[in-house]
Amino acid sequence: MRTATMRAVRLHAFGEPEQLVYEEVARPEPGPGEVLVRVHAAGVNPPDWYARRGFPNVPAALRPNWTPPLVLGSDLSGVVAALGPGVTEWRPGDEVFGLVSFPGRASAYAQYAVSPAAHLAPRPAALGHVEAAAVPMAGLTAYQYLFTHLRGRVGGTLMVNGAAGGVGHFAVQLARAAGAERVIAVASGRHEEFLRGLGVDRFVDYTRTPAEEAVRGVDLLLDTVGGPEAHRLLPTVRRGGRIAPVFPGDYHRERAAGLGIALDEGMWQVRSSGSDLAELAALIDAGKVRVGIDSVFPLREAAAAHVRAEQGHLQGKIVLDVAGRASSGRR
Repeated sequence: MRTATMRAVRLHAFGEPEQLVYEEVARPEPGPGEVLVRVHAAGVNPPDWYARRGFPNVPAALRPNWTPPLVLGSDLSGVVAALGPGVTEWRPGDEVFGLVSFPGRASAYAQYAVSPAAHLAPRPAALGHVEAAAVPMAGLTAYQYLFTHLRGRVGGTLMVNGAAGGVGHFAVQLARAAGAERVIAVASGRHEEFLRGLGVDRFVDYTRTPAEEAVRGVDLLLDTVGGPEAHRLLPTVRRGGRIAPVFPGDYHRERAAGLGIALDEGMWQVRSSGSDLAELAALIDAGKVRVGIDSVFPLREAAAAHVRAEQGHLQGKIVLDVAGRASSGRR
């Protein structure tokens, strides 16, 4: 019997985006507790390009033991195509989206992908597949931090650094529901209209005035930028406040402690959860959360999508249109 095949983008060697090759590969089969999804769109996330490079930013002792060739991608939106043994909550034809097997390895840059059934949620009625694929990792990162890690106890003033990006633009919208009284967005000036449209109370253009000079008294800083200069933001946070880094950064831990600032570095990570994603989908369908799309590329142009990602300064998310006919959904 001839093996069923599909088109996918595979990484043949760690390195630059050109190592991502669009080709024909074997179609996967769902195992016990798994679902085969016909992928309509796949999100592009920072862990994808970390993996493409071989995780050089991860200490050797903690580095995943992944060996090319492999298919990247953890965010998807699509239609259930087949069920593995024991799956009762889904039916073929159901429209779903999800963050698949994270932290861990998934394979969403493909026409078909296998997912644990529990990692999927019904696709929001308000979104087409392209927009839905932009939600899972970034949306869950913001949602789980605010509602699970902090249990919704945010209060006071929340500042989001890198507010126009994937996690950032979800966080500024979810902040109110989590209890924030005031939301400050830090980004470059070209994102001001976008972020004010999402309802932020104050916008700080860091290219004109650094946030550390313009802001004081923040209760919670959600930093989606990190990096070696992250400690510059310490003056913005009040004594007794908290810093939540999405990406690793140098916050001068001893100085932060001396200022009475709690630092959550290394304590928390987003995880796949269909139930959490369903809660987030309800907020989207209720009109409380909008999805920002930076750019959309055909699956065969995944390498170009990675080039765009590494240019930075994104406004929302980058998505791969796998089916080539994804609907736009209502806004």
